[in-house]
Amino acid sequence: MSNRRPNIILIQSDSMDGRAYGAMGLEALRDATPNLDGMAKDGTLFEYCYTNNPICVCSRASMWSGQYTFKCHGWNNYKGLPANTTTFLTELTQAGYTSGVYGKTDYVSGKHSMRARATAWLRSANIERPAYQQPAPQVVETQERRVHLRDWDTVDRSVAFLNAHREDETPFFLYVGLTSPHPKFMTSRYYLDRVDQDAVQLPPQKESEHPVMDFMRRCKNWTHGLQDDQVRLTRSIYYAMIAEVDEMVGEVLRAAQGLEHTYILYCSDHGEMNMEHGQYYKMNAYEPSARVPFLAMGPDVQADRRVSHLISLVDVYPTLMDLAGISSRKKCLHGASLLPVLRGGEDTRENIAFCEYEDSTACTGIYMLRQDQYKYIAYPGYAPQLFDLTADPWEIDNLAEKMPEKCAQMDARLRKIVDYEAFDARVKEHDKDCFRLWRDEQLASGAYRAHMAEIFSGGENVKPDQIRPWTDQEEEAVLAWLEQDVD
Repeated sequence: MSNRRPNIILIQSDSMDGRAYGAMGLEALRDATPNLDGMAKDGTLFEYCYTNNPICVCSRASMWSGQYTFKCHGWNNYKGLPANTTTFLTELTQAGYTSGVYGKTDYVSGKHSMRARATAWLRSANIERPAYQQPAPQVVETQERRVHLRDWDTVDRSVAFLNAHREDETPFFLYVGLTSPHPKFMTSRYYLDRVDQDAVQLPPQKESEHPVMDFMRRCKNWTHGLQDDQVRLTRSIYYAMIAEVDEMVGEVLRAAQGLEHTYILYCSDHGEMNMEHGQYYKMNAYEPSARVPFLAMGPDVQADRRVSHLISLVDVYPTLMDLAGISSRKKCLHGASLLPVLRGGEDTRENIAFCEYEDSTACTGIYMLRQDQYKYIAYPGYAPQLFDLTADPWEIDNLAEKMPEKCAQMDARLRKIVDYEAFDARVKEHDKDCFRLWRDEQLASGAYRAHMAEIFSGGENVKPDQIRPWTDQEEEAVLAWLEQDVD
């Protein structure tokens, strides 16, 4: 083995539920994810990895900076990291790594749509109009293997990078950023036939939900029905999209074969609700949204090992530094290196994971602490939730009123991480300031009401005949919200 620094390949998909592949025991994908399952066989699988923020930019801002959202301040899809922020890529490059970064990175401020901005800023105004919509789930009745072409282009460029740098004397870092299996829900018959649709579980539906989740469900505006056959089809298509991601991962793994001293990591930025609790997309702290896969393989990584200790994506930054033998110059990294665990050691940290959310579709902040088998979710201004995930994996039975002492204990532990009520108030004040500025600009241009009507009818891609005018009553509600003090 060479004394030079190792090569590192980091593959990150978008919106993959960490429970949803064969190696995690999902029967519907039992034979459909051979490459991810192979990584688990040849390396180490972390069974309980969590995103630190269940939406794209915010999750990635935390992972690339190594800091929780309340520290790095990337708290919505428009407000990520400043472009000059030190990231793990900065430090790897400074240490002499050749880098190849392909596909979706999505952690820098100023991106995404007008809808992403306005709905984040207005979330606590409780606007009773949907801001999202999805086309009907679709199956292309062909044997097409390359369905999501942008991702396949990312794979092709990543493979070309590996081939070009196979004989290099200097180490490389390759980032492969896949957009799949992010909705819209679309696949081909080629992948759908790999899914055991009879094994697709239908999640239980609740007649009533936590008020923040009720608001979220209305904002997401699923219009294609919650009948069993529709839910089964949607969930099957999502699983088929994961089967396509598995094929993409396989292409990268095959291109990496024969490379000496090379680590390969796989994770996702967040999960996908996939019709649990009547929702799609992510944006909350339930398991399908907040839990993500994490797999690692390499020259000294223990093979065929499963780790049940809780980890989260802020652990990626220090792990990459440790793999590369770099002493990070960053003063605040919230995670810890997983390399000792990958080499067979035990994770000696407290068995907790933290996640937060302050973005679109949530009328208040969401702050989650997972501790052992329990999950506590705090909602400033609303009652909390408490779930025993061993007894209640679907997160249907809220134990908060039945177990007040456990809630108090977990709330106190959560507050040691962040004063979540104070931070929530700070973000809401920022939201108002940003919205006031944007509103004044739109009023001056004469476009304000048209933009509000479009945004709260489903966004930039909504058809003209689906746009409902923005009413005086709705505008009065916005003005009243602007005058309210943030508690």
